[in-house]
Amino acid sequence: MTSILHWATWIAAGAAVACGFPARGAELAVEQAIGSVSLDGPRARGVKPSPDGELVAYLKADPAHEGVSDLWVAEARGGKPFLLVAGQSLERSERSLSGDAFERRERMRITTTGVTEYMWDDDSRRLLIPSGEDIWIVDVATRKLARVPDNGGDHVDVRFSPGGTRLSFVRGRNLYVTDIGSSATRPLTTDGGGAVSWGLAEFVAQEEMRRSSGYWWSPDDRYIAAQRVDESGVDLVPRIVTGAAGSAVVEQRYPRAGRPNASVRLAIIDVASAKPVEANIDIGTDYYLARVDWARDGKTLFVQRQSRDQRRLELFAVNPASGAARLLLAEKSDHWIELSDDFRPLASGGFLWTLERDGNRHIYRFGADGKELAQVTSGDWPVSAIEGVDEAKQIVFFSASRETPIERQLYSVSYTRPAEPKRLTKGPGWWRFTFARAPQTFVGTYSDPRTPPRTGLYSTSGRLLRWIEPNTLDETHPYWPFVAGLPKPIYGTLQAADGQTLYYSLQMPTAFDPARRYPAIISTYGGPMVQTVRRQWGDVTDRLLLDRGYILFRLDNRGSSNRSVAFKTAIAGKLGIEETRDQLAGAAFLATMPNVDPSRIGVMGWSFGGFMTLMLMTEPGHPFAAGAAGASPSDWRLYDTHYTERFLGTPMEHPEAYDAVDIVKRIGGLKGRLLLIQGMADDNVVFDNAIRVSAALQKQGTVFDQLYYPGGAHLLRGAAQRHLWRSYLDFFDRTLKDAK
Repeated sequence: MTSILHWATWIAAGAAVACGFPARGAELAVEQAIGSVSLDGPRARGVKPSPDGELVAYLKADPAHEGVSDLWVAEARGGKPFLLVAGQSLERSERSLSGDAFERRERMRITTTGVTEYMWDDDSRRLLIPSGEDIWIVDVATRKLARVPDNGGDHVDVRFSPGGTRLSFVRGRNLYVTDIGSSATRPLTTDGGGAVSWGLAEFVAQEEMRRSSGYWWSPDDRYIAAQRVDESGVDLVPRIVTGAAGSAVVEQRYPRAGRPNASVRLAIIDVASAKPVEANIDIGTDYYLARVDWARDGKTLFVQRQSRDQRRLELFAVNPASGAARLLLAEKSDHWIELSDDFRPLASGGFLWTLERDGNRHIYRFGADGKELAQVTSGDWPVSAIEGVDEAKQIVFFSASRETPIERQLYSVSYTRPAEPKRLTKGPGWWRFTFARAPQTFVGTYSDPRTPPRTGLYSTSGRLLRWIEPNTLDETHPYWPFVAGLPKPIYGTLQAADGQTLYYSLQMPTAFDPARRYPAIISTYGGPMVQTVRRQWGDVTDRLLLDRGYILFRLDNRGSSNRSVAFKTAIAGKLGIEETRDQLAGAAFLATMPNVDPSRIGVMGWSFGGFMTLMLMTEPGHPFAAGAAGASPSDWRLYDTHYTERFLGTPMEHPEAYDAVDIVKRIGGLKGRLLLIQGMADDNVVFDNAIRVSAALQKQGTVFDQLYYPGGAHLLRGAAQRHLWRSYLDFFDRTLKDAK
């Protein structure tokens, strides 16, 4: 464990910020932190360069309408970015969404209206904008917005065909194509409906596998590979949805851990004839259709199939004309294999792919026969993602955290003559990247704790070509009235029980006084595939706690992402156990800090973080005086197959692993005041999880606080989110401040 920070470091953490900022700032109110104008400033979201690299499209919040996104475009050669489509003009078409359309939005975590999705055509002239029952096409040169004529009904997963002459979408659980010139629409499938769907990713693919689509165009416009899903074998789980107007019982096809999955088949449909050919790959209910990609020439379909226990991932090459499949390679793991979007077919017929063969995720090059030709990157650090490929120069661009896990940069390396990667970006912070199909430029978004997210267009040498959204923190920025209290996180490391390094961040109260002791709150997530400790622009809601005199602490426990295989798989078979130990080690470290009052430490978290809050507060000898647990799984038998079985196996095979982290079985050990929070229409962590904890607490006579949101989904928005944060502040003020 690292030693206590030197007294001078603590004073520096609370000292005045950089020169040029106001000497004093206002205290942040909830309505300002979560309002119509984001204090993060004018951020560019959903950035997509045009295929030719000449234009950059992006979404930006409409400052006059809370929760509405507009579509903007910037020219690569310069000039002022311009508003292409105002999201408010599309608002009428959001009037109603079918179950499939609504659920897909939930799975994609789309929380805005207006322009929420869009797509370039291959000629870089038009943009496609689906919006509820309407489909819009906008010509970038003329800025003319036209509605595609149709006979009504929701359109799910709308796309241009690669040639730009057709549209494709799912409606009524069948796959359709529309000829743009004539507006003629015809179905490619007809047996969809009820429990059967075509072209829709099943629940676990959308929620856990990060795959939101269920169909894939071939590059030559000839075929569409589409999955057929039959959910008739999946349990119908009754779920009570309670809103302000009343309650209703919804029967949801939900594959709980150990129970049957949907049955999946993959077919290749000839678009002209609508004739399907089934891919000769057994998926059914015992495997997952993980990823699907076309070869560059459209003559081969690459299919990734994952075993249900997720310890085997296979890559097949499928002939689209016959459906014949051959196994190219198979990856195995003693724990699980993480899926990625890094499969990159090459014109040669081979491909690049990231795999975790040497203990970290690295880039490998394969021939068309699936044989490994070279390991392109190596070292005791993981590749985050393949960002772009320049085949003419035989260079791959990738993001990684080579120097430290809390920063991310862009690198390039030859994939035919592997050497030391070249770093292309600068700054001690966190980058995100989007490459154009023509790999001469990329869009990069950078932030650090003192720099709000700024987006620019860069050459592949790393040179800034133009700003898209500079988001300068000056007198015109919405954060400026509060900038004097801009947090200055301290980053450090601790050692886990097995010797692995854990990273933490520590933020001091806005009006920090080194002579005082303060209450502290640990904000935790703790779940797999997530990293919370990053050197980036922080969540503005942190200020709500810091302004009110709390010290804020975060720690990435074992199992978190962006680390080695050994670090991520330390939780295998014991989800929640090692994570709890690491967070308790962080709490013990926090309690030794000279300005922390160890009798006034709280904990808070949402989703897996809510589960962690309950685990921590029921662990013997914990130091927490209070905790707020939101949307918390309380019994992993109630959660879905793909996520839960990856870490715990099935309940039939490992009942003891499930029992060890069943919150109700641990609830007798609860100490400290608990605030239990749940959305009453959550279809991810269903309401049953909160109800069983409430019932157990009432049965044993424990006084606690509970906060249920009528109509609230897994993520709360708008007024509900503002109310949630007022409740957080009230709860911790009562339990950590007034308790003194």
